[in-house]
Amino acid sequence: MPRKTRPKSAQPPSPAQREREAATRCGFVALIGAPNAGKSTLLNQLVGSKLAIVTPKVQTTRTRLLGIAVEGSTQLIFVDTPGIFAPRRRLDRAMVAAAWAGAADADVFMVSALTGDGVADLRRRLTESLPPGPWLFPADQLSDAQERWLAAEATREQVFLQLHDELPYAATVETESWEERRDGSARIEQVIYVQRPTQRAIVLGEGGRRIKAIGARARAELEQMFDRRIHLFLFVKVRENWVEDPERYAALGLDYNA
Repeated sequence: MPRKTRPKSAQPPSPAQREREAATRCGFVALIGAPNAGKSTLLNQLVGSKLAIVTPKVQTTRTRLLGIAVEGSTQLIFVDTPGIFAPRRRLDRAMVAAAWAGAADADVFMVSALTGDGVADLRRRLTESLPPGPWLFPADQLSDAQERWLAAEATREQVFLQLHDELPYAATVETESWEERRDGSARIEQVIYVQRPTQRAIVLGEGGRRIKAIGARARAELEQMFDRRIHLFLFVKVRENWVEDPERYAALGLDYNA
């Protein structure tokens, strides 16, 4: 699902085009706040579908994610961002930079909520605040994120949920291959990157039991997300100090030089 940008036209819009655009509204709404304030949970509720992963681990969200919702004739584009905190490492700086970039792109700012109470009222209020203009995405599109990235995030969520405090924060997941099959299913290979051999042993678990459990839960999540059968294969690789690797930042959609 590649991101679409605002259309550019060499000629001024016709009266009919201006009338159509005046009948619709569209704009960006950024969710900004401290880590674990409930931004990703609120995004999922506003969109009506699970797009952003949610774990008790601080700084789970690492990059901006767009969630798209339609309210009447208005298209709301929500921007989930990493939590705002005092950065110390390069990865921290890149995440905070992504959060502020999301704020800069937004047409409305708002307060995060811990529950779904009042979400419908909030959507209606935001609908009234957005500027008139054409929709930027098809009516049935929920996000600008590619399926490969969403799949990697679903697995990363399970890594964090099942390992809790056993695994340090610096672990990531990347989708290496995606094969469409004739029966409508997909074969997905993903790599879980850690920084040390001891961390690899933690992810694998005794006799490979931990990685099998992670894979089973991630596969179930992916099948629900994509509404089809998924064949998921997970590998764990050690890449020392991957948090200083520019290629990993590019894969995460983060600015290495932030």
